[in-house]
Amino acid sequence: MKTAKVAAIGLTVGLSGLMAAPASAQEYTAVMQGDIKWQDAPSIGPGAKTAVIDGDPKSSGPFVMRLKVPPKTTIGVHTHPATENVTVLSGTLYFAPGDKLDRKAAKAFGPGSYFSIEQGKPMFAYTKDKEATVQLHGNGPWGITYLDKDGTAKKK
Repeated sequence: MKTAKVAAIGLTVGLSGLMAAPASAQEYTAVMQGDIKWQDAPSIGPGAKTAVIDGDPKSSGPFVMRLKVPPKTTIGVHTHPATENVTVLSGTLYFAPGDKLDRKAAKAFGPGSYFSIEQGKPMFAYTKDKEATVQLHGNGPWGITYLDKDGTAKKK
């Protein structure tokens, strides 16, 4: 029994020499809550705010951003040019895929919930009586295209 433990430890120590050294604390990105710079997001609706946490959503490559959706806000049917990954941080966001705004189809996503929807897929979302804050991440370039009632697109 002791031989097996010693061999396992020796193998682990031997392999660890082949692995990359852990990143130092200076090699990561950190954003503290108080440092977040919120900006108006009129394309989402009155009172909506957005903040870029990491990366540049307008460029190719990974990004992280946050969105505050005020109470009683509807984000109309729209698409994105990249896959959208969403984590709800606070409040409840009602979301559904689809090219028609059908509130009965929406599912309530509360704090800690996550969903992902592929690029180009139509979707909509809304809030009820409370603000929702979500974190979005993906690979840019990022944008939003709203679909009119007649199915034509409007970029914002």
